[in-house]
Amino acid sequence: MDRNRLIRDIPPTHTSAGGNSLRLTASVVAGELARLTPRDRLILDLLDQHRTLTTAQLVDLVFGSVGRARNRLNTLHDRGVLDRFRHYQRPGSQGWRWTLGPVGAALLAAGRGDALPRPAAVRDAAARLAMSPTLAHLVAVNGFFVALSAYARANPAVRLARWWNEARCREACGGLVRPDGHGVWADDARAGGRVVPFWLEVDLGTETLGRVAGKLTGYAALPPRRAYPVLFWLPTAARESHLHTLLTCDGVPDGVRAATAAVDSGGPTGAVWRMVGDRDRVTLAELPASAGDGGTSWDG
Repeated sequence: MDRNRLIRDIPPTHTSAGGNSLRLTASVVAGELARLTPRDRLILDLLDQHRTLTTAQLVDLVFGSVGRARNRLNTLHDRGVLDRFRHYQRPGSQGWRWTLGPVGAALLAAGRGDALPRPAAVRDAAARLAMSPTLAHLVAVNGFFVALSAYARANPAVRLARWWNEARCREACGGLVRPDGHGVWADDARAGGRVVPFWLEVDLGTETLGRVAGKLTGYAALPPRRAYPVLFWLPTAARESHLHTLLTCDGVPDGVRAATAAVDSGGPTGAVWRMVGDRDRVTLAELPASAGDGGTSWDG
């Protein structure tokens, strides 16, 4: 399949976004550093950790206004700080997926004391991501955490205290299991506060339910300090119901707690979660949580 028929606006590797030859030097990086705002730096950190975010996701995370987001993101793109791609859709157009551009990657490398990356290597990585068969899953996983962050921005009493990507989760779990993400949800409005650490498994309906349920085996091998509840986030209420029934009938491994919810039942902060074996639905803040609540402690 011709990649150029699918991907838009990843410039050729020998040019900048504006069409001029791009050479990354220390002076170029230093000059761009002086132009970055704190919000720009936050965007770079988010993309460094989570690889790609859509325009809508960045609006929810750091902007709040679509117009402001588009103006700033386009400016950063023109300066090579960000790159972007999207796939053709009929009818309509897919929203932009944003990634680090050559200058943005160089800024992060300089901050870590690493060698500056080649612009061609950065853009080739963006092209590979655009063609990755796991891209939709990555966008969905990031979307889950963006929804939590957006809710917290509008409700100061709650916060997303931690958001780990898959690679960070795999490292923390010693390769025993590969969660899609990990978060810590804090609700300070409750008496004494409430802290809920969790592992996340996002299902897009592409695997059998038996395979989805089988992922819990790996979680049983985790040490007690990592025995957080496992949240299954499914695409439809019907599929969630079927998985919940399967897990209830077959049981979950000893020491593992799991809950299910569906995208089409509402946002992840609402009363949409069902612990396996329970009939009632609870909010994210009401799931088994910290040691102070008789649950599992976390290392925050």
